[in-house]
Amino acid sequence: MKQYAHICALFLVFVVYASCKGQNKADLSKENLKSGTENLVTSSGPKQITRNIIQDKKGNIWIAAFDGIFRYDGKSFTNITNGVSKARFFSVLEDRKGNFWFGSIGSGVYYYDGKSFQNFTTRNGLLNNDVGCIYEDKSGNIWFGVFGGASRYDGKSFQNFVINGDAMNQDLTGITFQERPPYEVNAIIEDKKGRLWFATRGNTFVYDGKTFTVFAHEGTPFKNVRSVIEDKTGNIWLGGANGLWRYSGSTFTSFRQKFVGYIIEDKKGNIWTSSERDNGKDWALARYDGKSLSSANPTVTELTTRPMFFGILAAADGSIWFGALDGVRRYDGSTIADF
Repeated sequence: MKQYAHICALFLVFVVYASCKGQNKADLSKENLKSGTENLVTSSGPKQITRNIIQDKKGNIWIAAFDGIFRYDGKSFTNITNGVSKARFFSVLEDRKGNFWFGSIGSGVYYYDGKSFQNFTTRNGLLNNDVGCIYEDKSGNIWFGVFGGASRYDGKSFQNFVINGDAMNQDLTGITFQERPPYEVNAIIEDKKGRLWFATRGNTFVYDGKTFTVFAHEGTPFKNVRSVIEDKTGNIWLGGANGLWRYSGSTFTSFRQKFVGYIIEDKKGNIWTSSERDNGKDWALARYDGKSLSSANPTVTELTTRPMFFGILAAADGSIWFGALDGVRRYDGSTIADF
């Protein structure tokens, strides 16, 4: 998956830089608009790798999987992207206006307003067409974590931020990557102080709006971080190749050394993770009891083990949804349902 060749059209770079100083204007022409989709209603959910799960404002569950974007209304599943794209989907976001964004591998981003689709790719200014995560900041900008960096969309144009080795910087040339450069961005969040965190395959960066700073502990950068969240009390949690860490703003606490993929916090303050087990073979869905998190050794409960787990959702009804290699599961507090 790692190809390090950067392909840049020099003439296009010159034109974009001269005309809009690094702002990649999105082509909103009707040729990119797809409508009249044939949604497929089924009794079952995705059957392939499920990467990301969210719940919308109406309570529907949205699932990004390799066989499409699925919506679950409590009774049935609808493949929203059936007839639109056969891309493998990695991420899904509902923005503050109630519109949806679907990130794919190879086909860029699909914007869905409930009726029609708009596809954004490198042709429109997106940095790369492999989109692993999507995030909306407090100002309403939509961020896309891709291979090689991140793109910020303000509703009119893209501004790109490129990872160059151990550094990350704003791009002013209008560059886009047609292939897969190294160091994809796995997760993006904005903390209570307004700083943006970028978890990447390389370093983890903190962006204050002007400067990207490498996030490190005792001089060692946090590398290959797959998930980053901020809990209700303002602690930053990071999960990846170095295990599970919590940063209070002044102190670091390590809770686990094995690989951690995803992290979420439920409404009770419990921390849920998908992580590699001590045997180095299986993965576990684990719950860290919120009442014991003040200790370096909190109460941990492993609910299930499988070859690998992906995205996790704490739904409004208290259930926990999680993605697997062959679809999606739901834990209701006593049993695990397989869809």
